[in-house]
Amino acid sequence: MKELTLNQIALWCGAPTAQEYNSVRVTGVCSDSREVRPGDLFIALAGERTDGHDYVAQAADAGAVAALVTHKVDAPILQLCVADTLRAYGALAANYRKLLHTRVIGITGSVGKTTTKEMMACALEGTFRTAKSEGNHNNDLGLPMSIMALEEDVEVAVLEMGMNHFGEMAYLTSVAQPDIAIITNIGTMHIEHLGSREGILRAKLEILQGVPRSGVGVFNGDEPLLWNVRSDGGHKKFYYGIENTACDVIAEDIEELEDGMRFRVRGMRQNFEMYIPAAGRHMVYNALAVITTALLLDVKPEALKRQLGKFRNTGMRQRIFEHNGVTIIEDCYNAGPESMQAALNVLENYHAKGRKIAVLGDMLELGNRSSAEHYRIGRLVAQKADMLFVYGEHSVRTVTGAITGGMNPKNTEHFDTHEDLARMLKMRVKEGDVLLIKGSRGMKMERVLELFLKDEKK
Repeated sequence: MKELTLNQIALWCGAPTAQEYNSVRVTGVCSDSREVRPGDLFIALAGERTDGHDYVAQAADAGAVAALVTHKVDAPILQLCVADTLRAYGALAANYRKLLHTRVIGITGSVGKTTTKEMMACALEGTFRTAKSEGNHNNDLGLPMSIMALEEDVEVAVLEMGMNHFGEMAYLTSVAQPDIAIITNIGTMHIEHLGSREGILRAKLEILQGVPRSGVGVFNGDEPLLWNVRSDGGHKKFYYGIENTACDVIAEDIEELEDGMRFRVRGMRQNFEMYIPAAGRHMVYNALAVITTALLLDVKPEALKRQLGKFRNTGMRQRIFEHNGVTIIEDCYNAGPESMQAALNVLENYHAKGRKIAVLGDMLELGNRSSAEHYRIGRLVAQKADMLFVYGEHSVRTVTGAITGGMNPKNTEHFDTHEDLARMLKMRVKEGDVLLIKGSRGMKMERVLELFLKDEKK
């Protein structure tokens, strides 16, 4: 972080200022007292289970030079008082962002945000000094954290931006002020809160509110809802796609390999072959968002090919590995209808000696569409897998869909616990099988995998 004076921070946050604050230098910002370093400003946030105000003294002992609070506490440290420390944190980040000469890329979308963020950072770091938001720091706390962590010499910052209610993206974009705004797609995740796909579109398009007039949008042109806003006034928009050949950048001659995807990129006066070590057509879309953005930043195709060839996904997102002769596709981070279908396509196209087994958890936040979407996914499973095991109350409909879609009922089963599901997998999975494990974050499907791998006997 660029060094700031406490007076500057107080002014930005709406706290009372004092002449003495000009001599107090702040070299970092932290909201976790266990991670405070000397010179930090400690942000006291009130959570559901803990209140940061209870740890101000601990932060002072660790070397914090000041604390941002909603009320004074008994601690030997300078304290800036504001009405809402979380909103003040956002105001601090928004003003700090204006100090930087960093180009910011903001990424949102129903699915693929984190993968696109990771792929974007990988693609650009060979040309620019690049930073990215870590983990799932994509909300009203994580985004300010990511911005305040930026160093002065960062040339490009890749920031993920998530939301599930109207107005949330408008706030995040006012903090990040992205120069390039990417929308990967418009799906059905969070439809429970936003009412319809059109509502999701409106909420996602709020990202443009924080983009300067000179900034641009980079949108998926195969999504009709996004394509239909191409002529809307305001920011210039660039489109990428596979089916829609009117897009600015398109992928042609797509070939699915065992370990990734090969395709040809055409557009923006470029024509070159690309390979990414990530399976599935949905990964081509993620790559196209990255490639379109990189070309706008004048990154050379040779650098793109070199960097994207190094890409590896993070966390629990489509990690493919082998264990005791069983191929496991671990994709436990999250799930919605679109990402579930994409994962099933990967399972279907994977060359297996044995059977293809889908192990699926509930898809959450679908509202009144939940029953229909789980049933539809079940019908897809019948076309793409040999066996289906599910966990969660909504996934009963997935089993029904699979059976009506033609899957033998003996090859389907619903479970109420992770333990029972893992126990059945140990009994029925054989060497040569391919196992896809996926579900919404709240279903914690990684627990099933952990139990399945533990003391597994073949």
